[in-house]
Amino acid sequence: MEVWGGSQIAASGVELAGLDVWIYSKPFGQAQRGGDVYYVSSCASGRISRLLLADVSGHGKSVASTAADLRTLMRRFVNRLDHKEFVRLLNEQFTTLSRQGTFSTAVVTTFFAPSRRLRICNAGHPRPLLFRAADNRWSFLSQEDSAEKKGPLNIPFGIFTLADYDHLDIELEPGDCVLKYTDALIESCDADGEMLGEDGLLRIVNLLGYVPAEQLIPKLLREIAERFPDNLSADDVTLMVSRANGRELHFSLWERLRAVGRFLKTFLRSLNPRAERAPFPDAKLANIGGVFIPQLGRRWRAPRTTTK
Repeated sequence: MEVWGGSQIAASGVELAGLDVWIYSKPFGQAQRGGDVYYVSSCASGRISRLLLADVSGHGKSVASTAADLRTLMRRFVNRLDHKEFVRLLNEQFTTLSRQGTFSTAVVTTFFAPSRRLRICNAGHPRPLLFRAADNRWSFLSQEDSAEKKGPLNIPFGIFTLADYDHLDIELEPGDCVLKYTDALIESCDADGEMLGEDGLLRIVNLLGYVPAEQLIPKLLREIAERFPDNLSADDVTLMVSRANGRELHFSLWERLRAVGRFLKTFLRSLNPRAERAPFPDAKLANIGGVFIPQLGRRWRAPRTTTK
């Protein structure tokens, strides 16, 4: 039951239940902290992993304060299987901050290890890329707009209070990878001086061929930097690579007791009306019942869908 991340310089990885994650973040210039915010959390049972990558407008103290608020929300929902309420509150928070000129694009993903279900919400962020090990090829991870929906969809947080956000569900097989990134990559230029855009980035990762997930970030950054002199130097740069590893994590009794202790400590603090709320799990059978009967957790699977 921990949350890791922030807006500072980073080049590291973390192993979660069923998922390996690598993060690289380099703020603009010589700054130690930038406008790109990243977080990774693991629930008390270790089965639910949540990843957040946000590109927040502004710099300095305003972004640092926003990053702290995002960490608080991550802690509050760390044991929740469904992230719809989390996304709604994110948008409400940025709508309040928008009076100060602060808004954010973001990608929120929740991975449930027992069924390998990945749920993703994109709020105006560049489309993530999906690598299917069986096909040995990258593609866009996005959902076609429904003709039945009207009004703005998947816009950045803080623009409209009642914005509608799609939630795409897929199942990851061992070896599948998801690449999330901020716009510094797609705003870079190709060798001919033309902006790469999302299509150009997709073309580059496919041209790289098979690259082990732990080597993808440095190889991709090197390839983009070599294509044009000023690439990756005019903005914050952040990438997050997630790979399904097909493994279960086994926690010691001491680790489990520490997780229970953290929950109880937060619960006692939450009795104070001014304190943050306790991270209660949602009342889903797969979430609560799956702790005691693993088969229940495996029933929370992703519906069949297509990617493009």
